[in-house]
Amino acid sequence: MAYIDFDKAKLINLEYSLSKEILRTSRTGSYSSTTIVGCNTRKYHGLLVSPVDNFGGERYVLLSSLDVSVVEDSKTFNLGIHKFDGDHYSPKGHKYLRDFTTELIPSLSYEIGTVKLRQERLLSDKSDQLLIRYTVDEALMPVRLQFRPLLSFRKIHELTFSNLHANTRVEKAGNGIKMKLYDGFPYLNMQFSRKPEFIKVPDWIYGIEYPEEQNRGYDFREDLFVPGYFEIGMKKGDSIVFSASTQEVNPSGLKTRFTGVLRSKVPRNSFRNCLLNAAQQFVIRRGGETNIIAGYPWFGSWGRDTFISLPGLTLSRGDLKTCRDVLNTQVRKMKEGLFPNMGQSDSYAFNSVDAPLWFIWSVQQYIKAGGNDGWSRYGSYVRDVIKAYIRGTSFNIGMHDNGLVYAGAEGKALTWMDAVTTDGPVTPRSGYNVEINALWYNALRFAEEHSGEGKDTEFDNLTSGLAERLSASFIEYFWDEDKKYLADFVTSGGTRNMYVRPNMLIAASMPHTMLDRSMIKSILDVAESELLTDRGLRTLSPKNPEYKGIYRGSQDERDSAYHQGTVWPWLLGPYAEAFLKLHGEKGVKKISSLIMKFEDVMDEHGISSISEVYDGDPPHNPGGAISQAWSVAEILRIIDLNDQLTIQKKTG
Repeated sequence: MAYIDFDKAKLINLEYSLSKEILRTSRTGSYSSTTIVGCNTRKYHGLLVSPVDNFGGERYVLLSSLDVSVVEDSKTFNLGIHKFDGDHYSPKGHKYLRDFTTELIPSLSYEIGTVKLRQERLLSDKSDQLLIRYTVDEALMPVRLQFRPLLSFRKIHELTFSNLHANTRVEKAGNGIKMKLYDGFPYLNMQFSRKPEFIKVPDWIYGIEYPEEQNRGYDFREDLFVPGYFEIGMKKGDSIVFSASTQEVNPSGLKTRFTGVLRSKVPRNSFRNCLLNAAQQFVIRRGGETNIIAGYPWFGSWGRDTFISLPGLTLSRGDLKTCRDVLNTQVRKMKEGLFPNMGQSDSYAFNSVDAPLWFIWSVQQYIKAGGNDGWSRYGSYVRDVIKAYIRGTSFNIGMHDNGLVYAGAEGKALTWMDAVTTDGPVTPRSGYNVEINALWYNALRFAEEHSGEGKDTEFDNLTSGLAERLSASFIEYFWDEDKKYLADFVTSGGTRNMYVRPNMLIAASMPHTMLDRSMIKSILDVAESELLTDRGLRTLSPKNPEYKGIYRGSQDERDSAYHQGTVWPWLLGPYAEAFLKLHGEKGVKKISSLIMKFEDVMDEHGISSISEVYDGDPPHNPGGAISQAWSVAEILRIIDLNDQLTIQKKTG
């Protein structure tokens, strides 16, 4: 039996199967995503969703879905499924499903009378191309397959509606057609490995609904354009490959292309292999850059997420080159000591106080993993960040005389707890933040380690004795001797916020920390008692009156819970590292147990990946993005740390 498999009983139960989503990506930035039964439940779903360079590289849903019908003995069976008004699904192709598996690639098996049809779907790694192979495994007589493409040509965050501006002209392509509904788009080439007959029947399908968007408080209804349908005769044992691509291809090579890409896939036949596959999906190489996508399906490349994710996504797989490529891309975007938090090249937002400090941490991890050229490549940028923080930069980010870094700007949320509603930041943390100053101390000590590599007298004078001053101030400002844990932040006036949050674990986990072992143990004890769950760590203790244990509802409702109790898997990274720092090889068993609990999520939400967040309240239902970079990355990084300790124990 396959590692991840859904049988007929599960597939025909839409309440169950529509909550299971599948994602595949290319290294060029395209993705394909839908539910396991092929019914799109989000505006972000689509069989081919690709960046369009003419529009700044933003992603557009080109091919929304492809409805396949089996025609046997003059009877037509439509295998598609879409939701319409009033919980009406049409057609109801899911009733013909027999099995779904992800190994090696998403594969659906249908049974229609005496006909058994198998659909296998993948994305080409190095191009914006979807490939689907259809195989007739059983048939008493020849059948005909009909293929109806549903097109949208719109941004992933928007919806489209029937209009007179759409270009419905169909042009010929090898064994198929090509179309672009609007100017500026590339052609969508829809081709087959064998020549089909195309019957032009242009029409709009009105009122397709996306229930996940409705649940999230967004517009959820749109119209899709169908140019007509393809028809191909097939018999038992026949297979055909369909290609949807932004480039016209030679159709005679489609079958070979499909099997070639298939051979390159790592099988999703174990927990670790699922994570390794998921890790690759976040790495995008396009336009001379290598970026990390923060999460699917709606996130782009975010600076903070990139640096936190980078070691787990690359170094845990021994891939120093990709790590280096991402760092090289990011340092080109650096401005006044800051990195872009999000946005496009012409509209970057530099509103992240921690991204530069996580950059320094990721360089540290690169060197630790064997990147001996790390300081010679990135040391000058490390020093530039430190200089900028000492002198002060945008958003009131800068060091005070006590050595602590302050950050705060009206209406802005500058740390990773960055949710902002119509009422402003949900977790206003203007002041000295515990994780920022822990990262700051680590950065200073890291630079000290390499003080002899390259002359920078100005830098040496600026930082002389600074780490010691910072260490004393940190303990004075943050450590509460009565409560035995760290303040989350301290105002410029010296008022401590003692909410129990996971940010203090970052201070306990850093390679260089000002905390002693008794402090780390006490912090871990508090975190284990109030924050630790089977899915990561809560962002706020349930004992706090502001705690929100469910992440659901409108944008404001979700943002209000985002960092007020919602569980984040990536936070298990700092917790586990601090725990292993304290207990060494004796802590491996416990951390292994925590990690393996994530095996239970491989067949929920984003299949074979880890979600962005989970409810703070049991049973910790998944929410947010179906596949999040730092969720996957930190689990992989901790697996790697655990393995290293295990090897050390065996070798003595």
